[in-house]
Amino acid sequence: MSARKTERHDHADPKGTDASNRIKDPKDWTTGDEPMTGAQASYLKTLSEEAGDGKAFDPDLDKAEASERIDALRKATGKG
Repeated sequence: MSARKTERHDHADPKGTDASNRIKDPKDWTTGDEPMTGAQASYLKTLSEEAGDGKAFDPDLDKAEASERIDALRKATGKG
């Protein structure tokens, strides 16, 4: 049985300690150049509509690009 490497940990740290050392920059993801997931595409489309930025959604983004754009839109919409 092989263990799958988790690219990002978005869950809260139950001990309240600094989790910054566990968040990997999307540019450093081993699978970052793969096409974005269906969940990323759906969330990105929703956020781009909420932000009123139709150009923010691009179906050809890879996982890393989608993650960075989602983070930016979350901040722009007050969700991040």
